[in-house]
Amino acid sequence: MSKVELERKTSETFVRISLEPYGSGEFDIETPLPFLSHILSAFARFGRFDLKLKAEGDIEVDAHHTVEDVGLLLGEAVSEARGDATEINRIGYALLPMDDALVSVALDLCGRVFCSVTPQLQGTAGSFDAALLKEFFSAFCTKAGCVLHVRVLAGENTHHVCEAIFKALGVALSQALAKDERLGRKPLSTKGRL
Repeated sequence: MSKVELERKTSETFVRISLEPYGSGEFDIETPLPFLSHILSAFARFGRFDLKLKAEGDIEVDAHHTVEDVGLLLGEAVSEARGDATEINRIGYALLPMDDALVSVALDLCGRVFCSVTPQLQGTAGSFDAALLKEFFSAFCTKAGCVLHVRVLAGENTHHVCEAIFKALGVALSQALAKDERLGRKPLSTKGRL
């Protein structure tokens, strides 16, 4: 489980990613959506992932394609980093405050897919429509093969809520990918496999 490098090219977007899951939180993120770049930077720093990401997209049509494809490629990178899920904790969680916002994120890198964000995100951060993050998380879960529960427990400021979610996602994912030598070469599962 070392650095993962991937790219995705469609008629609507081009995304390139380099993810080092056991890094120090260094990031170089460039998307045509400044707020998306900002929250991905928070994700990398709080997860202590070294993340390089460059995205181009048809935002003159809508930001949806870019947001979704970034989620797809980040999820695919996490899936590759997870590998066969031996020697990792598999499950991670975080309860994270940011000013008026309080969020909970729990995830399981189990190979199954489920995504729940409650309540649905609304409002804008700058010109960024927070409702687009539902597409990001759905795409991320599909490619990562994970179960994800995001709960917004408090918060009035959309920027604070979204940023807190991405910080908590970084913390939870870092826990899930952390190695535990006690597991040997077995996944954390009573079935003996995922």
